[in-house]
Amino acid sequence: MQTAIQHLYKPPHEGNGLLYAWFLSMHTRVDIILYSQKPERELLLVVNRIYDALYRLEKIANFYDPDSELSFVNRTASISPIVLSEELYSMIDLCLEYNSKTLGYFDITVHSENYTQTTIHSVHLLAEEHSIHFSQPGVSINLSGFLKGYALETIKGILNESMIENALINMGNSSILALGNHPVGSGWKINNILLHNECLTTSGNDSPERRHIVSPRNGKLVEGVQQIAVVTTNGSIGEILSTALFAADGEQRKALMGIYAQCRVYIYPLY
Repeated sequence: MQTAIQHLYKPPHEGNGLLYAWFLSMHTRVDIILYSQKPERELLLVVNRIYDALYRLEKIANFYDPDSELSFVNRTASISPIVLSEELYSMIDLCLEYNSKTLGYFDITVHSENYTQTTIHSVHLLAEEHSIHFSQPGVSINLSGFLKGYALETIKGILNESMIENALINMGNSSILALGNHPVGSGWKINNILLHNECLTTSGNDSPERRHIVSPRNGKLVEGVQQIAVVTTNGSIGEILSTALFAADGEQRKALMGIYAQCRVYIYPLY
């Protein structure tokens, strides 16, 4: 069941007006600030496009929704090849590519039965048929460590098409897109990190009890109370990298930070 969009609007005195909207999606609250010369009605149409896009992505790739396309794949792809929608195919293809690009620390198959580091090699995409097949039973794909970052890129596309130059999209304080400038300053400052046409994505445990990231090295939940934040120009890659960095051990984390030196990485121990 979709939830209602709520919003506040401050009309322009000189220059741009300010629209603040919020709603629930992807198991979190989504907060949107649009700062533009466009009238309130047009800005609300943009918010509605974002809302509809997130709802569509959930119906495609929500691991926990038994009616999603991804859930159908997880139930049946070990029996016979399944033709995928173009969007789900591109998501899985990118995630498989970045398994090797993150030294194996980003792995969308870690929630499979009898998981090992080689489980991901049981996932086969067939480009000509646009299909997927699992070569062993018990394999499942979970895109939860990727989907919000992909959503930020989808939202960025909507904002660019709508010619919105100044915006902040905050998905649960863990996946953030900042475009242009704040109404009273340059860029957008989030937790003392200044963002300008960038994404901030975070991964981590906020308490010893709330662990959710599985290590591809041993198939166990990653211990430790800390958070890793990554600033990138691409939300999908940022989400992948923050997940991989949190799952990696000390030496491999340094290696990943060297490979992705163009990204800004912040590591916060939490107490």
